Amino acid sequence: MPAFHAATLQELNSEAKGRMDKTIEDLQHELAAIRTGRASVTVLDPVRVDYYGTPSPLNQVANLSVPEPALILVQPWDVSQIGAIEKAIIGSNLGLTPANDGKVIRLPIPPLTEERRKELVKQLHNVLEQHRIAARNVRRDANEVAKRLLKDKEISEDEQHKNHDDIQKLTDETIAGIDSIGEAKEKEILEIG
Repeated sequence: MPAFHAATLQELNSEAKGRMDKTIEDLQHELAAIRTGRASVTVLDPVRVDYYGTPSPLNQVANLSVPEPALILVQPWDVSQIGAIEKAIIGSNLGLTPANDGKVIRLPIPPLTEERRKELVKQLHNVLEQHRIAARNVRRDANEVAKRLLKDKEISEDEQHKNHDDIQKLTDETIAGIDSIGEAKEKEILEIG
């Protein structure tokens, strides 16, 4: 991420808040792709289809829907691409087995085994830790900018200390948000039936 462009503490805090919010947004996007026992088209986000020589996101070459809690329906806009779409889904290592009837692809979502749930929870914990680290990096960068402003005599020591506390509070709130989102996702993964 590029360095902060703040010239004042107010700009610095605003920019740090924006980056912390972006960390939460990114986390929510990444967690949407972690499969739970329920069908969700977001599990197909990482799938790229070779669409006439161009790797394209699946949702740009087909209509994706969830007609039943344990089924995803993939309806290609160009039926001639159904083979390429099926191949991309198989090659994505999502653990889904496509059923192709020539017009649509049905993706039954198998119930998660206990072992698979544990693997997903482990993956979830890694993603959460990466985002906690990202939040701490924003804190570190913001504190370095505040130190630079103090060194350049643009702020007083008291202002720098108060800002340090404000940035720490923002970091604590962001990490608490990350933990809360993570707990909800873990509960969803471990929920059976």
